Amino acid sequence: MRSPGRRIRPASLVVAVLAGCDGTQSALNVAGAESRLVLDLLVVMAAGTLVVWAAVLLLACWSSRATRHREFAHRIVFVGGLVVTPLVVLGLLVYGLRLMPALREAPAQWTIRIDGEQYWWRIGYAEGEGEPTRSDNELVLPRGEAAELLLASEGVIHSLWVPAIAGKMDLIPGRTNRLVVRPERAGVFRGQCAEFCGTGHAHMGLAVRVLEPDDFRDWLRAQRKPARSPEHPEARDGARLFLATGCGACHTIRGTAADGSLGPDLTHYGSRTTVAAGLYPMNIGTTAGWVAGAQELKPGSHMPSFGRALDGADLRAIAAYLVSLE
Repeated sequence: MRSPGRRIRPASLVVAVLAGCDGTQSALNVAGAESRLVLDLLVVMAAGTLVVWAAVLLLACWSSRATRHREFAHRIVFVGGLVVTPLVVLGLLVYGLRLMPALREAPAQWTIRIDGEQYWWRIGYAEGEGEPTRSDNELVLPRGEAAELLLASEGVIHSLWVPAIAGKMDLIPGRTNRLVVRPERAGVFRGQCAEFCGTGHAHMGLAVRVLEPDDFRDWLRAQRKPARSPEHPEARDGARLFLATGCGACHTIRGTAADGSLGPDLTHYGSRTTVAAGLYPMNIGTTAGWVAGAQELKPGSHMPSFGRALDGADLRAIAAYLVSLE
């Protein structure tokens, strides 16, 4: 807390405000075609609002000081409020509506289906008529190429928002919404569920990786392959424990007996950058912690906590196995 009598320096305030303009989850740190249009709309709307605000203040000040033509001054304020303000608002509305067709009707080179779950993201990359390539909880996109995101949910309403890439779009049960994104800059960005969906809503994040087109195609080819057999002894023990503990009833690891569909596909779990839908960075320690205390870390999720059923060595072995799945 700030000590009594201590002033906040203007320079510190400016630094704090500017810090919000950067980062992986800032709408001002644009990295996509749609987010750039949204930022342009924000600037135009802010300018229009500033014009209306300044005009109202000037007219109010002038009318209050007018002595010889006070009635005329009041009439100017009245007419300006009824005519000028609606015209500015109408102009802003028309400008905003003109942006929408260009965003929604753009042709897409890739089709990606995203389903909102409790509290994670089921992501599939459609390729022809075959089964989509799964890479849950991490969205990977090619730079400079348009991708069509088909958004759906079977339970409650979610909302996908990746501020640096695009505006938010709801995932509504019973329908499929379409969002076209075209990233303009490679990097790692953060998305978030922007619609309250239950107790785990605040922890329903999403890592978004934008790769160069050739790197994206290489990544997608690697994702199609089944999981590799573990080489390290600890990871081999983890693979055995993974199946013996019943994890395969909820999760799929292609190339093994694990074929569950209730939870995320873990075939290439170790290639992702985060654990538990953006909750922690990817490593053995955070993975073991998630397996041990999923309900404590993300209440309401369908993932049970195994902290009492498994000891530390077993938890680490399972985590080592999962992280090895690259």
